Amino acid sequence: MDGLIVLDKPPGRTSHDMVNFVRRLFGIKKVGHTGTLDPDATGVLPICIGKATKAADMLTASDKAYRARLVFGMTTDTLDASGEVLTEQPVTASREEIENAIKSFIGEIDQIPPMFSAIKKDGRKLCDLARSGISVEREKRRVKIYGIDIIDIDTENHTAVIDVDCSKGTYIRTLCEDIGMKLGCGAYMDMLVRTKSAGFTLDMAYTAEQLSDMKEAGTLDEAVIPVDKLFGEYQKVVLNEFLAGKAKNGIKIRRNGLSEGEMYRVYAENGEFLCLSRYTDGALVLEKAFWVN
Repeated sequence: MDGLIVLDKPPGRTSHDMVNFVRRLFGIKKVGHTGTLDPDATGVLPICIGKATKAADMLTASDKAYRARLVFGMTTDTLDASGEVLTEQPVTASREEIENAIKSFIGEIDQIPPMFSAIKKDGRKLCDLARSGISVEREKRRVKIYGIDIIDIDTENHTAVIDVDCSKGTYIRTLCEDIGMKLGCGAYMDMLVRTKSAGFTLDMAYTAEQLSDMKEAGTLDEAVIPVDKLFGEYQKVVLNEFLAGKAKNGIKIRRNGLSEGEMYRVYAENGEFLCLSRYTDGALVLEKAFWVN
């Protein structure tokens, strides 16, 4: 079995838990996710199976979208609702000031990754260091916030709900904390739903229960997106048997009429998806092979 499943991750489960769930569901070891979601977060978690794991790095590098709820007036050590409260301050900002503070983060910004994250330093995850009471210096990371839509501001309960479109590597918990710092009252994130990842949206996602039911009904294959469909934005090129053999040996394939610098999906005449190749100096040059496990 090769392809991708778009999973709607439930709260309280790690991304690795869901990889193990898919391994058991399909009885296959070669499974990997395309970007960690916090245990308390929910939403879109694309999971690659078989040959599709070769594409995991490309999918992980994609833009993301989230819905988050902020609570103003408090900060926590984990930057979310699971942590211990560090500070409490009154919230005096008006609705307009809150809106302006939120919108001010649109564009390229620098973030310091939270200690409670899966980033590694000297071979150890920051979250493991944090649980041991160790805090280390982290380098700033430049990310991009393409847009923020304010869904709701509740001035009575000091909360706001926002939709965020952002680049890979963006920490929404850090964004929430930074918004609170800008307002001078602090804030933490108490809800996070990933609504889009690698071009897949929440309405395309299956719950674990739905997948289990589909397996029992014998329709589980219907949930699997074929590997080549992950790259539907690239044009298709078909090679005859001779040229397909050359492509499998890593040889550049001379071809006319293609666009310089563009990526292409390359197929054999029998319909087998072979690889992704980039057209460079008049030839298709291998970028990612999918003909082998």
